[in-house]
Amino acid sequence: MVFTDDMGSYQGSDRHFISHCVVSHSKGEYVRGEIHTNTIENYFSILKRGLVGTYQHVGANHLRRYTGEFDFRYN
Repeated sequence: MVFTDDMGSYQGSDRHFISHCVVSHSKGEYVRGEIHTNTIENYFSILKRGLVGTYQHVGANHLRRYTGEFDFRYN
């Protein structure tokens, strides 16, 4: 299950995931029951710090490997 906000670039994400739930930040909604974006924002924060701080030159051809490593670390 994937939770995102209503940013336009997330439209169509439901084609890639079994379940895609959206909270509408533009309407002041930040949580609805168990639906929120804190978990994914935390993950992206850790990933960004790792890519910018530790691995400074990440090529697109190896990005899948780096994200796999951070998936392992996060889980």
